[in-house]
Order: sequence, then C-alpha cells, then structure tokens
Amino acid sequence: MPRFKPKGMLDRNAAADLWRHTLSRIPTIYGRLAYLASLRDPNSGIYRHHGLSAAFGREESNKALRDSHRRTFAEWLKLSLSDKNADLMAHLATLEDPRRVVLDHWLESRVYLSQVPGSARQMERELFCRDLEALFAILRNACADEERAPSSSPPALPGQ
Repeated sequence: MPRFKPKGMLDRNAAADLWRHTLSRIPTIYGRLAYLASLRDPNSGIYRHHGLSAAFGREESNKALRDSHRRTFAEWLKLSLSDKNADLMAHLATLEDPRRVVLDHWLESRVYLSQVPGSARQMERELFCRDLEALFAILRNACADEERAPSSSPPALPGQ
C-alpha cells in the first residue's frame, strides 16, 4: 500500500498520527469536532480520510477518526458554558464569512446536529444541542447589538 510519508515519519498508529499532524493544528475543540464530523459519510457513517487510509488502511483510519470524534465530543460536553462560548467565539473568528451569516445558517440548517457522533447517548445529544442553540442565540443577539451600536467614526456630512 503506498504511503505518503517515509515509514520513519509515520506515528505508530492512526490515532496518534491524526492528532500529531491534523487535530493538534486545529486551535479549538469545536473546530476539531466540526472537522471530524465532516469526514463521516452521511450515507454510511463511515469516516474517510485519504491520507490516513493510505498510510494505515481503511479500517484503522475509520476507527481512529470515529474514536477521535467521540473523544472530542466528550471533551466539548465537559466544558463549562462559559468555556464553550469562548471556544465557539475563537472558532468563529477562524472562519471567512461574517459571524452573523454563519450563525444564521447554523440555526436555520441545524448542521450542528451532524456533529454528534453516532455513539452519543440521547442525553448527550440533547445537552450538545441545547447548549449550542443557547450560545447561538446569545451570539446572534450580540451581533444584532453590534449592528445597532453607533459607529465610532463621525457620520459623513451631506455632500461628502
């Protein structure tokens, strides 16, 4: 099976390699959660990562991604609401689109539901959704307040 890195550079297992070369570079827990969820096929629930599969095989790659998703989800759930807010704000700051646009889309599409691992218990799903929806509402209100606040620059004079 072809390998992308020389054997000496590979970590001993797919999970360690995934952490070292990918997940550790994502600065927020929510960002890691969203990334891992994006690697899960919505039709089969199988996680796919080409580089990891090429280096360690499809089965080990799927297991490493699934376990990492489950651990990251548990890590997010353990955060206080205040820490979740800070982590989410940091994640939003890494995105290209305006915060308000992203929040509106997330609330309308409920895309965050796909970020829950398949192994999550019902109470974990409910906690995840309830906390995120509360944070989204708070952040949307903050965006609205920012839009209503008078700008710090003086208004333009007529004719200028």
